[in-house]
Amino acid sequence: MDNHLQETLLKKGRLLPVMEHFYTLQGEGAHAGVAAYFIRLGGCDVGCHWCDVKESWNAELHPLMDMEALAKNAAEHCKTIILTGGEPLMWNLSILTKKLKSLGCRIHIETSGAYPLSGEIDWICLSPKKTAMPKKEIYAKADELKMIIYNNNDFKFAEKQAALVNKDCKLYLQSEWSKREEMYPKITEFILKNPRWRASVQTHKYLNIP
Repeated sequence: MDNHLQETLLKKGRLLPVMEHFYTLQGEGAHAGVAAYFIRLGGCDVGCHWCDVKESWNAELHPLMDMEALAKNAAEHCKTIILTGGEPLMWNLSILTKKLKSLGCRIHIETSGAYPLSGEIDWICLSPKKTAMPKKEIYAKADELKMIIYNNNDFKFAEKQAALVNKDCKLYLQSEWSKREEMYPKITEFILKNPRWRASVQTHKYLNIP
């Protein structure tokens, strides 16, 4: 395939860089414990220093895959599909999500919100990062706000972000993994004082699954 055609298909979203795709349980947030097929797209320029999938950042390291073929494969395993990254909204998700919907799938996305929405999404898990703030449209449409707590200042940031989402958005606090022993007691104390929040735990790491 020549470079021009490849770039055209990439822009349309027919081909996208895929770091990995796999069938497992959702480990965290509002749908923890649910069987789901994950599609992890390569590419991210948000640059969180504590990111646990930094290998996803450089899109050029990951193979371009045909989205219709990948959608068909995913739907054969499960009808709950989770698009993650990297930052999946860097890409045009229209072709992928249209095919998934035609196959009867429910589509979730995990995003920083730093890029505009594309495609047909049923559940938006918004996880804002200070390095690249979310678009206003995503605050309004978010179903779930998942705030990662790395230090004490992150509680203030979480409250500021919670003030920007819609009233029906579920609010979660989740410790950065390496800080869990220090931060979960503080998260517990915070939620007891602010019960509209919920605790999220990365159960997949305790279960030793992807």
